Amino acid sequence: MASLNEQKPDSSPSTLNGGEELVESHDIEKQPSQPAATDSLSKTLTQTIAPDLEQNVSRTATAPTIQGPKFPETDLDQGLVGWDGQDDPENPQNFAPSKKWALLALISAFTFLSPLASSMFSPAVVFMAEEFHQTNETILAFTVSIYLVGYVFGPLILAPLSEIYGRRVVLSGANWFFVVWQIGCALAKNIETLIVCRLFAGIGGSACITLGAGVVADLFPTELRGMATSIWSMGPLIGPVVGPIAGGFLGEEVSWQWIFWLLLIAGGAMQIGIELLNKETYAPVLIKWKTAKLAKELGRADLKSAYDLGSEPLSNSQLLRRSLIRPALLLFKSPIVLLLSIYMSLVYGLLYLFFTTISDVFTSTYGFSVGLSGLAYLGIGIGFFGGLVFIALTNDRIVQKLTAQNKGKFEPEMRLPTMIIFACILPISFFWYGWTADKHVHWIVPIIGMFPFGVGMMGVFMPIQTYIIDCYPAYAASANATLTATRSLVGAFLPLAGPAMFDSLGLGWGNSLLGFLALAFVPIPIIFTKYGKQIREKWPVNL
Repeated sequence: MASLNEQKPDSSPSTLNGGEELVESHDIEKQPSQPAATDSLSKTLTQTIAPDLEQNVSRTATAPTIQGPKFPETDLDQGLVGWDGQDDPENPQNFAPSKKWALLALISAFTFLSPLASSMFSPAVVFMAEEFHQTNETILAFTVSIYLVGYVFGPLILAPLSEIYGRRVVLSGANWFFVVWQIGCALAKNIETLIVCRLFAGIGGSACITLGAGVVADLFPTELRGMATSIWSMGPLIGPVVGPIAGGFLGEEVSWQWIFWLLLIAGGAMQIGIELLNKETYAPVLIKWKTAKLAKELGRADLKSAYDLGSEPLSNSQLLRRSLIRPALLLFKSPIVLLLSIYMSLVYGLLYLFFTTISDVFTSTYGFSVGLSGLAYLGIGIGFFGGLVFIALTNDRIVQKLTAQNKGKFEPEMRLPTMIIFACILPISFFWYGWTADKHVHWIVPIIGMFPFGVGMMGVFMPIQTYIIDCYPAYAASANATLTATRSLVGAFLPLAGPAMFDSLGLGWGNSLLGFLALAFVPIPIIFTKYGKQIREKWPVNL
């Protein structure tokens, strides 16, 4: 397996500090030996996903490569500290596959829980409104969507911090922050307190959504990132669908407060496991620790991290300032990040507009109970799962084939061709669901009509996320923070206009308007597939 991790089509020692080409250099410093618990988890994961992974590995073993050192190595004569050779086992890119997938699974588990919390409260809002005597529909919708406002602010702070202090400590602190604020939500005595607590819970819950992209870049070579991103993306895309199903029954049978108690219990138990098993994966931070350790042991003040080679020395405050503005720089200086952020925001907003109508349509039009109305979300959920499986099984293979056709040279745009097809599938649901619900066709028909949206959304989101990681691997967390913040902003506020729009246009024309809007954005993946490389090279981002 070590030979696989050495195969990489796009990096060289001269580009270790700059922008795009720091592809596989998020490597790890020496860590204590892996606990027995991690070994157990690794074995379990290996047994469940090993066949597919091993097929991927064997295919990759013959993939075209460009020879040459990829990771900076220690050269004490020059005062540089890096890895102890290209095969250094402490480098996360050289970890055993079972260990890599185990670490990713830890992040993915919490990444499922946090988005679950975003929508789990949605069907139980009616019970909270009764208790707090609240009738304003916009305020009630805001108690749900305010959680996503936390997703706007959290990533912009947490992602840069992870690139200074490392993934592990930032993820740990933010996850506990998420868990603690569930207590405030459960004990809230008025709607104002509930809104504030939901906001802070969202800020903490955004860490796993944001840092997952960085962990993928830290651990996996280009040819395995499609599969890795697919596994990590299950939480953010499936969680909001499972949430209403569980929340509807829990709110109806017990109480709306128990939604938050359940999140507290599950989040706390999960985070304890993460504390015990998780490892730091960000190479520059780990080599910085290694440099400090060697400087102390050898009594040398001249030692410098190889990841700092060619960069001016910065104080902690200067480094923090530069890191905090990095997501904004990526948004406004990179047309790639800007346009794809707009497209993802639109699709994400459409998802939450869907959510504003589903519960009401199936309770008022089809006579479902609040609990049963949550099952209507299965149409989108099954679509998500179908799209995820397809992308997971095909994306890396397509990249390998296109790389071979390109004489062994990988280009990030190779992630995008299938996205064109999915972008065309996505609008179908709005016409299908909207008009069948409007005409009161049998309830199974609008539920099936949601399936194409789920498939299309997954087929759009996952290639974009992997593409952004491949374009800016050194700053994958910050780039993903930009995507997360912009789409969450739209997802938080666009649905507030949903009730008024559907009251005015009806379900048929209201959803058709959304469908036409989705169709208008289909050219974006076509443009990036054809001209993405020229755009990327014409507007490079120096961070």
